Order: sequence, then C-alpha cells, then structure tokens
Amino acid sequence: MKSIQKILKKKKYIKIKLKKITTNHLELKAKINGVKGRFILDTGASNSCVGLDMIEYFKLNAKESETKAAGAGATDMETQQSDNNFLSIGDWKTKKCHLVLFNLSHVNNALVQHKAKEVHGIIGADILQKGKAFIDYNKKVLYLKKTKK
Repeated sequence: MKSIQKILKKKKYIKIKLKKITTNHLELKAKINGVKGRFILDTGASNSCVGLDMIEYFKLNAKESETKAAGAGATDMETQQSDNNFLSIGDWKTKKCHLVLFNLSHVNNALVQHKAKEVHGIIGADILQKGKAFIDYNKKVLYLKKTKK
C-alpha cells in the first residue's frame, strides 16, 4: 500500500513542516513579499490576515476596507486590505495573495499569556483552498499542491 506522502508527492504536493505551540495551534513560517514571518495555521479563518502594524514590515500596499473583522473573542474590528502579494510557504508560492489587515494584539496577547511567541499573522482557508491543502496533524505537516506558473 502506498503512503499518503508518496501519493501527494507524485501529485506535485509540497510538504511544509508545522510546529505545535503551547496553545495547541499549529505554527508555520512563510514569506510575504520576500519578508519572513511566523503564522498560525487557522482552518476556521476565512481569510489570511496580517497585523495592521506589519504593513511596512511586509511591504504591503494597504487600502481601506468596508469589511469588519471578527474572531478570537473580538468583533467589529476595523480592517484594511492588501491585494496581489507574493506569498511563499516553503517551496509553495502564489503571486495573488489577498490579505486582511487588522489589529492582532488580542491574538498575540493570548499567545504570550500561554508562553507562546507572537505571530505576524494567520494563514487561513483562502490559502488552504488555493493550495488544495492536506493537513497531517499526527506528523505535523501541511501539504499544498504546487501552483501552475
């Protein structure tokens, strides 16, 4: 019997290591516009997000957004958005990464209280869908299908 890993590799999936942090979240490293960051993998977040204080850090072209953000115990938060960013997670890449920008301090405060490191943002379902993701929770690995050029 073939292993899932071999099947996914044959189907051009890229393997990305995940790290379980003290809050039981899975964390991964990624680059936005060539700049490294630390992100929580969140299957329940509809959009990938970055903190408002990270606009210059990730060289984002931010614009106002009508959308209000809600999640992780906070609601009705002002947001901005940034389109067509270059995102790379391991060897997986996309040039059309849309990001929602909002104040992530409530997320980072909760992480710090649990002795976890702060994150730059959240990788959400939008990227997971684009990458046709498989998550192996047991081995702490994310598989994303290589995007066509």
